Amino acid sequence: MNTPQVLISINLIFYLIGVILMSIAWMSLRDRSNPKRMTTALFWFLFGIGFLFGDLMLMYLGKTLTHKLLGIIVMLLALLAGFNLLGSGKHQTEDKAKVDADKNASAQRLGNKLFLPAICIPIITVILSIAGKDAVWGNYTLLDPKNLTLACLTVACIISVLYACKITGGTPITAIQESRRLVDAIGWALILPLMLAMLGGVFVAAKTGVSVQTLVTLMVNPDSRLALIIIYCLGMALFTMIMGNAFAAFPVMAAGIALPSLIQQHHANPAPLVAMGMLSGYCGTLMTPMAANFNIVPAALLELKDKYQVIKYQIPTAIAVLICNIGLMYFIV
Repeated sequence: MNTPQVLISINLIFYLIGVILMSIAWMSLRDRSNPKRMTTALFWFLFGIGFLFGDLMLMYLGKTLTHKLLGIIVMLLALLAGFNLLGSGKHQTEDKAKVDADKNASAQRLGNKLFLPAICIPIITVILSIAGKDAVWGNYTLLDPKNLTLACLTVACIISVLYACKITGGTPITAIQESRRLVDAIGWALILPLMLAMLGGVFVAAKTGVSVQTLVTLMVNPDSRLALIIIYCLGMALFTMIMGNAFAAFPVMAAGIALPSLIQQHHANPAPLVAMGMLSGYCGTLMTPMAANFNIVPAALLELKDKYQVIKYQIPTAIAVLICNIGLMYFIV
């Protein structure tokens, strides 16, 4: 029996992302109001290479050389961001009063319809995840079963963009232009979650969890449940603050403390243990600029003078939740 071919595969999604990034790079290059337009365009062009040409590079250059070239690209991206070589254009006409008047008139005309495209994204994603996973026509399946959620999210975003164009009278080109405006506002922090996820993979490959387990064994009495729980929760929060992502911290702390000490030795219930461990990691997310998508991006979009203001307001809540988490883990798990 032939294996059904996938219409919306992960590769197709990567190509779409690559096309959008290349479009943003081209628009940045043509924007003379951006004093750093050359380096800004170079940054997004380099970032889009892996998405758009990754398969071709693997096909013609081989796996080893492709990985080396992508590693060089990552270092170039870090240099461009580190030397503050990304800029932003004006993104509006000189007649600001007219622009504001047009926006207000459009908002009054559309009303709450403006929120419908955004609401459609999660609704369509859930519906497709439930009903679309078995959609097969002949030798073709609609969605990639190995990456079902991402495929559903992609379809939902495309439908929502088209719906937004219909109710606003805009075009997909306008959507890409607005994407570029947001990209300019966020800057290099936009790709930080992806880079931090890669860092988590590096830590797992380097067996950092084994090193953590060795240090804990040397410094803490393995029979003390409270001490192990405190180290586990604080470790999840601290590693998340370093890597900016609780998912990157999870395999390190799970392999170092949760599995060998709390689950195997003290017979903790695995499900609530790792769930509360993730929540402890999220406490670290609230307290770190490395979690750019949560803390730095909102500050940039709101144009706050203090880019760490969001973090400062979240720290008391994060500490309180972390303390409660330790108590719940000790008495319940």
